[in-house]
Amino acid sequence: MDENKFEEACSLVRQMLKLIGEDPDREGLLETPARVVRSWSEIYAGYSQACEDYAKVFEHRCDEIVMLRGLNYWSMCEHHMLPFFGTCTIAYLPDRNRVIGVSKLARMLEVFSRRLQLQERLTDQLANGIQEAIQPKGVAIYIDGHHMYMSMRGVGQTNPTMRTHKLIGVFLEDSKARSELMSLLSL
Repeated sequence: MDENKFEEACSLVRQMLKLIGEDPDREGLLETPARVVRSWSEIYAGYSQACEDYAKVFEHRCDEIVMLRGLNYWSMCEHHMLPFFGTCTIAYLPDRNRVIGVSKLARMLEVFSRRLQLQERLTDQLANGIQEAIQPKGVAIYIDGHHMYMSMRGVGQTNPTMRTHKLIGVFLEDSKARSELMSLLSL
C-alpha cells in the first residue's frame, strides 16, 4: 500500500475510533490506526493473490481419491466484518495423470479465505479453483466454520458449527465414487 493510501486508511480508523466513543489520541490508542491498517494487509491478502499462482501441477498417475484433512483457515464475514474460522477437507480424484502439490491445496484455501467472504462462497471458490487447475474426475470440499458474529452479537450462540460442502464431477454424479468418498471421510 502506498504512503497516501496508508495515511488515508489510518485517518479512517481514527474516525471509527471516534464514532464508537473512543479518544484516538489517548496513550493506548496512538498507534492503533497504523496497527489496524498493517493488519489488514495480512487479513485481506487474498485480494492481492491469484489462486493460479499456487496451483503447482505434477505429472503422476494416481487412480485413487486424494484427500487432505484438517486444514485450518480463518476468514472475515462480509456481512459483519467479524471472523469465522474452522477446518477444511479437500478431496479429488485425479485424471490425465495430473496431481497438485499438497501444500498448494492449503495455499489455495488461504488465498480465498483471506478476503471478505461467505462460507458458502469460500467452499465454491475452492472447489472450482481445484477443478480449473487440474481438471480431475471429481472434487469434494467440506468446510466447518465457527462464526464469531453468532456469539459476539445477536443470538449469542457460542458453539454452533456450520458445514458447507461442494461436490463436482464423479462425486456428484456417481454413487459408487460418492460412497467411497463418504467412507474415507468417516475414517
